[in-house]
Amino acid sequence: MSLFGMMQTGGSGMNAQANRLSTVAENIANASTTGYKRSSTEFSSLILPATGGSYNSGGVETKVRRSIENEGATVTTTSGSDLRINGEGFFVVSDATGSPFMTRAGAFTKNEDGNLINSGGYALQGYAYVNGQAPTAVANSFDGLTNINLSSGGLTATGTTVAAFGANLDSRTTAGADASTTSLSVYDTQGNARVLDISYTKSGTNAWNVAVTDRASGDSLGTTTMAFGEDGSLTTSPVTVTTAEKTYAGAKLNEITIDLSKTTQLGSAFTPVPGNKDGNAPSAVAGFEIDKEGIVYVRYANNDLDPRYRLALATVQSVNNLEPQTGNVYLAGASSGEVSVGYAGTGQFGGVQDNALEGSNVDIADELTAMIESQRSYTANSKVFQTGADLLDVLVNLKR
Repeated sequence: MSLFGMMQTGGSGMNAQANRLSTVAENIANASTTGYKRSSTEFSSLILPATGGSYNSGGVETKVRRSIENEGATVTTTSGSDLRINGEGFFVVSDATGSPFMTRAGAFTKNEDGNLINSGGYALQGYAYVNGQAPTAVANSFDGLTNINLSSGGLTATGTTVAAFGANLDSRTTAGADASTTSLSVYDTQGNARVLDISYTKSGTNAWNVAVTDRASGDSLGTTTMAFGEDGSLTTSPVTVTTAEKTYAGAKLNEITIDLSKTTQLGSAFTPVPGNKDGNAPSAVAGFEIDKEGIVYVRYANNDLDPRYRLALATVQSVNNLEPQTGNVYLAGASSGEVSVGYAGTGQFGGVQDNALEGSNVDIADELTAMIESQRSYTANSKVFQTGADLLDVLVNLKR
């Protein structure tokens, strides 16, 4: 059996080198593919037991590995929808059937439906903001994700639902003195601006009453109280005032929760501290922005930014054991471990960079070197096979 074993060993070596050449060819073909991770072929010996004093030559086995955890170089672009992850994590995308996948290929463009699609045809996934409230990620599954849709449409207006406002209240004010008043501009559901007056009246030592009034109608919309410590900081927590829902001229003024936690009481003149609010006046969508935390903002023509989505990033325990699929995407399998989902810049996940892509991590020089090595090894193994065949011919011809 030694001659047959010799030929089988040579054939095993040729097959192993052919596998290596296949991975080299794939790497070279994808040297310019965004987010591509190079493959390599690892060899291990196959030992057969010797019997009857004869040595049985074994062979070689191969296993393909992917260097998924190794980042590629940064490629800068002019498109705000081109995204790169600086650090650990994968974008979550879905195919036409809604099945989720993971990828590092962040070359996204907006399709005819307004969805962000990469070159493989996969739609970028994230969590949607609801009534201006930031979403909460599902830590161990892809549940709750939706397509990032940036369809512009016509004019849009959004009523205010949350706001933040602060002030320094003069600690030298006597109880019962005239109120200190400032104002906050908000939007109703038709995008009309309405001014809310916020009045602070001192009711006792380190104690104040707060009242919110609609300036145009004079309607009282809400009240609250707040108390301060000896150092002038708030001791009431949380301190918010929620206004009543009202309708003016056919447009609804939403119930608005105003955060007053930035208020202080110090021995200085009354000083309002401008805050922020959600909602927007009637305006056309002019574009979008994506920040390093993966928050997707719609930008209106009046330069207002409205948070719509937050990108989801995913990873697994053994990144290099992810199962590659067509389109430069990956699936988690038994060898990779369970999926973990979160947000950019939190925990183990890296930040998101716009106007940039992650290039392939293939080094052409290394691949060409491997190609030459495999070619030589393939030729040597073919000589082993050929020699075994020649010796077998000699053995057969002994009968003549």
